Amino acid sequence: MEENYIIRQATFNPKVKTYIFIVVMFYLIVSFIGLVVLPFWIFGLGQWLSNKFFNTLKCELGNKHLKFSKGFILHIEKTIPLENIQDLSFIGGPILRSFGLTIIKVETAGGGGAHQSNMMSMIGIENAEEFKNLILTQREKVIKEKSHGTISTVNTSSASSDSILLDIKNELTQIKQILATKN
Repeated sequence: MEENYIIRQATFNPKVKTYIFIVVMFYLIVSFIGLVVLPFWIFGLGQWLSNKFFNTLKCELGNKHLKFSKGFILHIEKTIPLENIQDLSFIGGPILRSFGLTIIKVETAGGGGAHQSNMMSMIGIENAEEFKNLILTQREKVIKEKSHGTISTVNTSSASSDSILLDIKNELTQIKQILATKN
């Protein structure tokens, strides 16, 4: 059995911290209750929480899976088998582009539903295009290996069936010969 190993561990752009700080600050400004928290956010809490969140970002591409984790209050960890990945896309609005960041959105087979558990978003991976291509390349390898494994199993099964049928044919031929000599 083949062992699981890590092909590449993604690195994240430190600008993610500033992006998180500004996005949360925007939501605090537009919400009534957020205006009370806004001064605390601006004068220390925001930088501290953004830094903590950034330090929890991890993404590993293995030979058979993609693993991503984030969050320190609400920790989210997803491991997706590569053969289940249906689509990889980039999201980059004007604010993200101004920071030089992109979001890689991974869509998987199954797991639909209202909360879209069949999706995963990874923000701020450095060299995102290269990482995306690496994921797709490894996914193709996994799918090829899996399909070749299925074909060889079918061929082995077919070969053993042929052998059994040949044995039956030989037995019937011997019975026919015995019956012919008795008559």
